[in-house]
Amino acid sequence: MGLVERLKHKFGWASADSGRHPIRIFLLEDDERRCEWFAKRFKGDQLDIACDVPLAKELLETRRYDSIFLDHDLMPEHYGATENDDERTGYAIASFLATHPELQRSATIIVHSFNDDGAMRMVEELRGAGRNAEYIPFHFLEDRIRNFWPR
Repeated sequence: MGLVERLKHKFGWASADSGRHPIRIFLLEDDERRCEWFAKRFKGDQLDIACDVPLAKELLETRRYDSIFLDHDLMPEHYGATENDDERTGYAIASFLATHPELQRSATIIVHSFNDDGAMRMVEELRGAGRNAEYIPFHFLEDRIRNFWPR
């Protein structure tokens, strides 16, 4: 890719047509700015967004995804909390996927939370069930996505 093309990509002026087929992405996220960032980054792909556990479970049970992005803290009271709220955070979805091995077997799972401890608990839960999951803090996602799903 030449300099001009890289600059177009950097500033979001590049065409959404990358020559690859559209992929289906699941996003568990409560922050509207991050949801907008994902929508812009995956323009031309199919993006389903859930901001709570019940909707996330419903989507994961009824649709097939190529990639799953999970946040840990889903409510303002979770930010900086000292106690675990495993039923209303992304951990509930990690546990759900871990206990339902038939769901989303081929999906790439990336935990992108700023909550390091919560994110690592989620990854450990998923890996313990034989899932391929990794933790990439949100501020490092752009490079990872650019390399994994180039535009």
